[in-house]
Amino acid sequence: MAFSRVAISRFPLFLQSSVSSLIPFSLSPFMLSLQPICRFSLSASLSTQESTPLVESASPRTSNRWKPMCLYYTQGKCTKMDDPIHLERFNHNCSGELKLNAAEFKHIRSQQLDFFLVLDLEGKVEILEFPVLMIDAKTMDVVDFFHRFVRPTEMSEKRINEYIDGKYGKLGVDRVWHDTSIPFKEVIEQFEAWMAQHHLWELGGHLNRAAFVTCGNWDLKTKVPQQCKVSGMKLPPYFMEWINLKDIYLNFYKRRATGMITMMKELQISLLGSHHLGIDDTKNIARVLQRMLTDGALLQITARRNPDSPENVEFLFKNRIR
Repeated sequence: MAFSRVAISRFPLFLQSSVSSLIPFSLSPFMLSLQPICRFSLSASLSTQESTPLVESASPRTSNRWKPMCLYYTQGKCTKMDDPIHLERFNHNCSGELKLNAAEFKHIRSQQLDFFLVLDLEGKVEILEFPVLMIDAKTMDVVDFFHRFVRPTEMSEKRINEYIDGKYGKLGVDRVWHDTSIPFKEVIEQFEAWMAQHHLWELGGHLNRAAFVTCGNWDLKTKVPQQCKVSGMKLPPYFMEWINLKDIYLNFYKRRATGMITMMKELQISLLGSHHLGIDDTKNIARVLQRMLTDGALLQITARRNPDSPENVEFLFKNRIR
């Protein structure tokens, strides 16, 4: 019996805990997931004031059930880190679901990079969500994450409300989007500070021993330049090259996968969280990346812009997804 999609945030608070308990789970590192027959989504906490916790507070009760991320926490704005009920209901650890022991896998190859920055943008008209997971290329651990909701530059408030309700309302995270979204220019400024903190980038330069990993070329080939133009800013130099995981997948496994869902099905990795919620999709892409690394894949740059004419992109793999 399949349930229709219902956002748990629409339920009264006293019912949310009961609804959450219906969500099934699996404990395999690659199979932790929501089951497809249950389409409830619970993805935002109720905190609204700004705070930036450096470490996760321990939940008073240990539970193995899947919990959605607190989307205020991912943006440094959760004020309920001392609330046991909140900690029981929402996940505040972006790395736990992706924890692996690299020593257990025999086929892992030495990579040419130190870090992979897994990115999956959301928003067709303008960018609405900018999530990045920083993965250690050697250990495959999540080192850190960056996540911001993005407020459109040229849309009217009425159009924004309609757009967000259609995009995020069905996932139950429209409120947190309205509470936390900031203009793209500010997102990029904060992202650059985050990268500098991790020594991934120096002002005016390219990435240092790191590369973006995307599921397709659209995010960095098309959408970021479009958004930069709309926001009245130059394309940052660190967006000059990237790794398209689809092309790596095609050349490593010798079979075509048109998207994240196809790769996950072929690798028997169940979907985790809500599809088209950027932070969840980024996690799922990272899980595909981890699986490919454990199978022995070598991740190389697949696309590079011409420095003299950045609008021109060279695709470096002969066999690639078009």
